[in-house]
Amino acid sequence: MEHFGFPLEAIIIFVVVIGVSIYADLIAHKKTREITMADATKWAIFWIVLALLFYVYLWLRFSKEWADLYLAGYVLEKSLSIDNLMVFIAIFASFGISTHLQHRILYWGIMGAIVFRAIFVVIGTGLFMASPWVGFLFAALVAWSAVQMLKSGSDEKKIEDYSHHWSLKWTGKWLPVYPRLYLERFFVKHKELSSQDLQNVTRKGLFYATPAFLCLIVIEMSDIAFAFDSVPAVIAVTQEPLLVYAAMIFAILGLRTLYFVIAVLNRHLVHLGKAVIVLLFFIAAKMTLQSWNHVFGDTGFHIPPSVSLMIVLGTLGLGVLASFLFPNKKES
Repeated sequence: MEHFGFPLEAIIIFVVVIGVSIYADLIAHKKTREITMADATKWAIFWIVLALLFYVYLWLRFSKEWADLYLAGYVLEKSLSIDNLMVFIAIFASFGISTHLQHRILYWGIMGAIVFRAIFVVIGTGLFMASPWVGFLFAALVAWSAVQMLKSGSDEKKIEDYSHHWSLKWTGKWLPVYPRLYLERFFVKHKELSSQDLQNVTRKGLFYATPAFLCLIVIEMSDIAFAFDSVPAVIAVTQEPLLVYAAMIFAILGLRTLYFVIAVLNRHLVHLGKAVIVLLFFIAAKMTLQSWNHVFGDTGFHIPPSVSLMIVLGTLGLGVLASFLFPNKKES
């Protein structure tokens, strides 16, 4: 089979479709205060249909073989990205970020993911020599997130003052931070703060990062960490850069709206949060196993993406079922 290469027509169609769709998504949610189940489901279906339409375009315009390679990469990336979705829930719970602000943070997080995925695909598998060690580190962070959710409960708690939040302890010494959310902005100017507010900043500066920006950085770091596993996996399916990149972008764009389906369900299904905590421990264990197989030798035990996806969906399904069978006073 010849190389697919970089057909100008395919590139233009891909860029235009993605650009227009992202813009429409942003405009549609510009004044939305809370993402509803119907809205989240509608957009989740929209991204899946859009990805399948691109598959049909590749089939009709080029060949079924190229279209199948793209679809295989899309399904694989979608399956692997479900783990990332669970971690998003833990991160937002840790920061106590509201639903509407979650949409804004995820929007810019996805923009960053589009850029980093392009860099990773261009560099190829050579970048991922360090991935086993990255896996160990991130597995520990995911397990820590699960423990924190277990201690505080799975529900989001609104935080007014982030002065003692773990994110400020890590960044406050070198980054000017205002320890409160300021509207829905990532940064606030020095002149916009009162003298009383300035007494709470971590250090003086012309601009101050807000907790929303710190949350965005953590979201971006989690996506990059997962990219160390997902990008080589998709490259293993097809070495065609354009098909790899298209599969990844369609998958992660749909992931954001799928997150809100889970998030809305989490507010109404009382035991779903417990299922998410279980999945975080599973994800940490899976990343540890993958890294161990790369660094210290193959144990012979592997968790294929299809099995991982079934475990994730099955655990979430049990959480939903338990919420209907054993509702508590909070739900009523």
